[in-house]
Amino acid sequence: MEQGQDVLTQRSRDWKPPNQTAEEVSAATGTALDEPDGYSRNSLFRIGCAKINSSTPALPFLKSSHSDLRKRASVYSDVTPTTDIESDCSLFDSEGSFTPPDDSYAMQQGSPSDASSLSPGGRAEWKARSSYMAKNTLNPIRKIVDGMKLTPNPEKAMIALSIGDPTIYKNFSPPEEAVRAVKDAADSKKFDGYAPSTGILSAREAVADYASRSTSPVTAKDVILTSGASHALELSISVLCDRGSNLLIPCPGFSIYKTIACSLGVECRSYRLQPELDWEIDLDQLASLIDADTAAIVVNNPSNPCGSVYTKEHLQAILEVADYYKVPVIADEIYDDLVFPGHVFYPMASLTETVPVLACNGLTKKFICPGWRVGWITIHDRDGILEEEIRPGLISLSQRILGPNALVQGAIPTILSTVPRSFFDGIIATVHANAKASFDIMSGIPGLSPIMPAGAMYMMTRIDMEHFPEFEDDLSFTSQLVSEQSVFCLPGQVIFSVCLDKKFLLLHTS
Repeated sequence: MEQGQDVLTQRSRDWKPPNQTAEEVSAATGTALDEPDGYSRNSLFRIGCAKINSSTPALPFLKSSHSDLRKRASVYSDVTPTTDIESDCSLFDSEGSFTPPDDSYAMQQGSPSDASSLSPGGRAEWKARSSYMAKNTLNPIRKIVDGMKLTPNPEKAMIALSIGDPTIYKNFSPPEEAVRAVKDAADSKKFDGYAPSTGILSAREAVADYASRSTSPVTAKDVILTSGASHALELSISVLCDRGSNLLIPCPGFSIYKTIACSLGVECRSYRLQPELDWEIDLDQLASLIDADTAAIVVNNPSNPCGSVYTKEHLQAILEVADYYKVPVIADEIYDDLVFPGHVFYPMASLTETVPVLACNGLTKKFICPGWRVGWITIHDRDGILEEEIRPGLISLSQRILGPNALVQGAIPTILSTVPRSFFDGIIATVHANAKASFDIMSGIPGLSPIMPAGAMYMMTRIDMEHFPEFEDDLSFTSQLVSEQSVFCLPGQVIFSVCLDKKFLLLHTS
């Protein structure tokens, strides 16, 4: 911080205002001017109470008290302070606050009253505009669901199969070891303050141990702790993509990829997942989307919402495409190891020696604690491709919110090392049983074709609309299912929004 202040101070000292005398300023503004007692012109420039350049008329040099100076500075809307005038009380009065003048004061001083008389940058009326990011941030799930007219059958209890939070109805709870670890972290009083923006060292070391494989080892310096896995995705997309670039995302896929990318002005290109092949990626179509502006490929395995778990061979084939076109991979692996019997999860980074991978993970799903908001990025980069810009870029971006919950960070070493395998086995057994029961029942319903998942907490079901001619699409089907049976599934449109498939239902199986 001190070094940064020294740089700013030196830039302030080196900068010189245009060489204008008080007489020249007076001629330009039609105002009689005197230099104020105790102030040089340069000091007025530094505190932002005058703005003089070759194209903008100067503000009057003010011969007045500090308090009066503060009032007059607020009258003119083209003041650009180079010092924080609200927090630096040495510039004005001892109270260190800024009070705008009332209308009578402005009238006395002849303050501009219409737009034609305002100095450049002045405004005749208030108009606050939202940013590009705000205007271009949209969650398609919320857009569609909030627009649905849902009226449950009052004679039947609501069954919500649409919510991806397994804790809502207390079906699952975090492991006792994790809860105790957070309590112990709070009692220790060691984690009440700000943590480093990339995360507490002991927590990053624990994550590195958890994420390392023999073919893809990582250390604490390769770990960035985040506020949940969604924040890990946001940092990964933000560091690799810029306005004008494009990002390849799965369809169907988790809507947040598009939400983040579009808010940054990044084009989303959707590659097709093939339901007839257990949701494997259409690799030829994926390759056809890549061009010189492709910044990254997002691969979600195990998949939300498809419930697919890719084989080692398919993951290697994806990596071959990424390697050939020299495109980094963002691996969304928040459901790691939540796979059903007969399937195996392979971390994507463990299968390549050449493709740089940003792997996004966290406590949310596997440890059943989405509200604790701790995730992480592990940087896998054997050839140093990400060393010059991406690694320092992630550190810079992490400083925007100063890291995730410090208490949970303090508990991470214990959580990752003490929760028994039996806890995860119990979660998997229950979710698998739910998915199997749903699959068996729905397979017997004419017009519905469920696709048995291999892991995660979701199941996709195709609707043959010929069997339901009274419904226009999955949205109207879903709405009527709520009205008649008080059962709420997500319409496929919420995750097929980029490829407009309107013939699927999405069920949460936890």
